[in-house]
Amino acid sequence: MTATSQSAPLYITMHAADNVAIVANDGGLPSGATFPSGLVLREHVPQGHKVALVDLPAGSPVRRYNVTIGNALKDIPAGSWVHERLLQMPDARELANLPIATVKPEPLPPLEGYTFEGFRNPDGSVGTRNILAITQTVQCVAGVTDFAVRRIKAELLPKFPNVDDVVALEHGYGCGVAIDAPDAIIPIRTLRNISLNPNFGGEVMLVSLGCEKLQPERLMPPGTIPLVDERNVADVGVTAESKLDVVCLQDDAHVGFMSMVDSIMRQAEEHLERLNARQRETVPASELVVGVQCGGSDAFSGVTANPAVGFCTDLLVRAGASVMFSEVTEVRDGIDQLTSRATTPEVAEAMIREMAWYDAYLQRGSADRSANTTPGNKKGGLSNIVEKAMGSIVKSGSSPISGVLAPGEKLRQKGLTYAATPASDFICGTLQLAAGMNLHVFTTGRGTPYGLAEVPVIKVATRSDLARRWHDLMDINAGTIADGSATIEEVGWEMFRLMLDVASGRKKTWAEHWKLHNSLVLFNPAPIT
Repeated sequence: MTATSQSAPLYITMHAADNVAIVANDGGLPSGATFPSGLVLREHVPQGHKVALVDLPAGSPVRRYNVTIGNALKDIPAGSWVHERLLQMPDARELANLPIATVKPEPLPPLEGYTFEGFRNPDGSVGTRNILAITQTVQCVAGVTDFAVRRIKAELLPKFPNVDDVVALEHGYGCGVAIDAPDAIIPIRTLRNISLNPNFGGEVMLVSLGCEKLQPERLMPPGTIPLVDERNVADVGVTAESKLDVVCLQDDAHVGFMSMVDSIMRQAEEHLERLNARQRETVPASELVVGVQCGGSDAFSGVTANPAVGFCTDLLVRAGASVMFSEVTEVRDGIDQLTSRATTPEVAEAMIREMAWYDAYLQRGSADRSANTTPGNKKGGLSNIVEKAMGSIVKSGSSPISGVLAPGEKLRQKGLTYAATPASDFICGTLQLAAGMNLHVFTTGRGTPYGLAEVPVIKVATRSDLARRWHDLMDINAGTIADGSATIEEVGWEMFRLMLDVASGRKKTWAEHWKLHNSLVLFNPAPIT
C-alpha cells in the first residue's frame, strides 16, 4: 500500500500495477484538486471512491489490488471518478484448473508466552465468558422463555456473581419446516453446536413446546452433551451420558402460564449453581477460538481494518490459536488465492466443494454473487463484489489454510480454518458461534452496532472519522493506518493484546457495555412447509 503526502490531497493505491486509487481525504475532493503526483481531478470524488490514475479506454481492465475488478464501459480519462456505473463486472472464476496447495511459506516462529484468564470446560475447551444459555427447540416458546429469562436475571442472577449472563437462544426454526429434507441438517446442527459453545460451560438446558417437529432428542441426541459432573463416571461407567434437561410447556403438570415460568426458573437455578462454582484460570493463548468478519464494508475495509485483522490472524496462528474466516460470496472471487494456500489438496478440494454448493444455492434463487454488494458498500466506494472480495479476503492473513467447515459444523482443530457461511452478518456470526468461537472480531467502515449476546465482539473501525463519531461503539480505530499515524502491524498487535484482555474479562467491549446484540439467525436452505 502506498499513499501521497498527508498535507496534500491524498489517494491510496494497493499495488504498483493498479490503475485506480481511492481518495482518502475526509469529505472527498473537489474538481481541480491536484495530487503531488500531478494528477488533477476532473470532477468531485467522494472519500473512498476511485480515481483513474491513467486514461482507461473503453473495454480496458480496471485494476485494484492488482486484480481486474471490472472493464471500462466507456473511455475514462485520467482524473475521473470511477464508479460502478462505469464498470462491467468480470465473470466469476471457474472452479476448475485452480492452483492446489501450491504456496508453501516458510513457517513463522511460534509466538509463546501469551496467556489469558479463561473458564476451562469438562470437554477441554475454554470459555471467555461464563453464561447460562437456554436453548429453544422451536420459535413458539420464545415469548415464555424471554419472560422467564427476565425474571431469572432480576431474581436469581444476583445470587450467582461468577455467572456473567443468562441468554435465551431464540431462533425462527423448529416447526413448519421440511425437517427431513437433506439441507435441514444445517440449521439443526447449527443450533445443536451453538448450545455446546465454550462460553456456556457444558450446561445444556432446553425449553420445548412438545408438538414441534424438532423434538429435543433430535436436536440433542444421546451422547451429544458432555458429562458436566465427571464424578459420576466412576459410579455409572465410562459410557455414562448426561441427562437431557428439558422443560416441556405442554406437559400436563403445567397449569397456567406461571407454572411454565416457575419450571424454567427452577431448572435454571440448578445450572446457575454449577456455573457459579467455576473460576477463571490461566490458559495459553492457543485456547482462543476467534471468528473474524466484516459488515457495513467500505473501500477502506481492505486498506486498514481487514489487513490489521489479517496481521493479527497470523499472530494468533503463531500462538497456536484457532481462527475462522468466512463469507462465501466475499471470498469467491479470490478462490485461487485460497486453494493455493491450502495445506493439502484435500483442504483445497473441500473449499471448492463448498463454493460449488453455494453457487448452486444462489442459482436456485435466480441470483449470483453480485447480489451481495449493498447500497452502503457502493456509497463507501466499493463498486462490485470483486472489489469487495479482494478487501475482505485479507482478514485471513497469510497463514496456510488447514481446514474447512461446512455450515453449522463444529471446529475441531487449531490454525486457520475457512468456515463456509453466507456473508449476512447475523447468519455468519450465528454459524461461527456454532463452530465454537469464544471471541469475535468485526470490522466496519459504514458503521453498525452489531453485537452478540453469547460472545464478546471487538468492533474495528476502518476510518478515523467513523471512530470519532462512534467513539463509544468502536473498540479499535484502524483508520490510523490511512492517517499515517500507525502501521498495519501496530494496529494488529493492539488488536491481539485487546483480545487477551477481553477474553480474560479484564475489559469489556462497547457492545457488551451497552448490552447490544443481534438475534441468532439460522441458515436454513431447506424448504418451509
